[in-house]
Amino acid sequence: VQLQASGGGLVQPGGSLRLSCAVSGGIFNFNIMGWYRRGPGKQRELVAALNSVGSTRYIDSVKGRFAISRDNAKNTLYLQMNSLEPEDTAVYYCTAARGSQGYWGQGTQVTVSS
Repeated sequence: VQLQASGGGLVQPGGSLRLSCAVSGGIFNFNIMGWYRRGPGKQRELVAALNSVGSTRYIDSVKGRFAISRDNAKNTLYLQMNSLEPEDTAVYYCTAARGSQGYWGQGTQVTVSS
C-alpha cells in the first residue's frame, strides 16, 4: 500500500486548496483515514478523520472550514480547505489504518501567506 499526497501550495489568507491522497491497492477497506499536519515549531496534530461508515471528526480550529471526503472509485482521500489562515501553514500528511496496520503518505506543504 502506498499513499501519495498532492495539492499543496502557496495561497493567500482566505483562499482555498484541495489536498488529494491517492491510495494504491484500493481505499475501500480501511477502517479509518485522515490528515495530519505539522506546522513550523509545532507538534503533529490530527486535522480530520473519516471512518469506514462515513463519520468525520475535526480539530476545533478547522471546523466549518475543512472537509474530509473519499472517493472509493478513484481510490482517493481528499481534504477541502477553505478560508485558509496563516495558522494553517504546515506540512500535511495523509494516513490510513486497516486493523492494526497503519500507512502514511509523504507530506505536502501548505503555505498560507500574503
